[in-house]
Amino acid sequence: MLFNGKTAFITGASRGIGEAIALRLAKEGANIVVVAKSVTEDPRLGGTIYSVADKINEAGGKALAVQCDIRDEEQIIAAVQQAISIFGGIDILINNASAISLSNTEKTETKRFDLIHDINVRGTFLVTKHCLPFLQKAENPHILTLSPPIEMNPKWIAPYVAYTISKFNMSMMTLGWAQEFKKYGVAANSLWPMTTIATSAVKNILGGNMLINMSRKPEILADCAFYILQRSAKECTGNLFIDEDVLKSEGITDLSHYAVTPGGPLQKDLYVN
Repeated sequence: MLFNGKTAFITGASRGIGEAIALRLAKEGANIVVVAKSVTEDPRLGGTIYSVADKINEAGGKALAVQCDIRDEEQIIAAVQQAISIFGGIDILINNASAISLSNTEKTETKRFDLIHDINVRGTFLVTKHCLPFLQKAENPHILTLSPPIEMNPKWIAPYVAYTISKFNMSMMTLGWAQEFKKYGVAANSLWPMTTIATSAVKNILGGNMLINMSRKPEILADCAFYILQRSAKECTGNLFIDEDVLKSEGITDLSHYAVTPGGPLQKDLYVN
């Protein structure tokens, strides 16, 4: 029970990657603050903060389900206060909540541009800001953000300018926070997959069941988070990790069990060579 008594505050935790990380840490005894908007299930997406909380409790962790739209600073503050009142502190922050919009400049509506930046950039910043005072008090505090390596090559930026700059901003915050929070002993790292991940976003927005079958399961990122969050916060900080590299550093090279279709072709994710 490596995370017994530790508290993880996870945004976008009602499904997909956030849920997988929550359950992985719960199996190691962690307290999980399930932070997301979903309180009633959307059949296309699946999952709510309550359904994930039930799974966490069944897995051996302790869950607190908190409805929160991270575009609203007052809701963020209230969510953090609930976490502190129930669990007494925050040891880990997972910035997983994110909005996707794969459109070019001409086809990106203003309201969509505002949405992805309000969630991906502003929301991530504000959640981190309000968790920081409590992370500073933790024994081995980590911030882990789901965002890509920064490659300033126009071929990565040009197809989806609005979305790409929002995700690169998340990674830039990681690099800045690693330096800024070093004096507090708070680690800041990012994590990104080598391949597409089988989530509702991939199915509904990117490529349907065909792309799902060429993807890996969210559990690959959950296992990576599990390994990163064990590391010394003072030593492991300022990294923009790729999942395969994290696992390789742990001596894990057979990744076939993560594939939705074992032995089948895999689709590389955005922003990786």
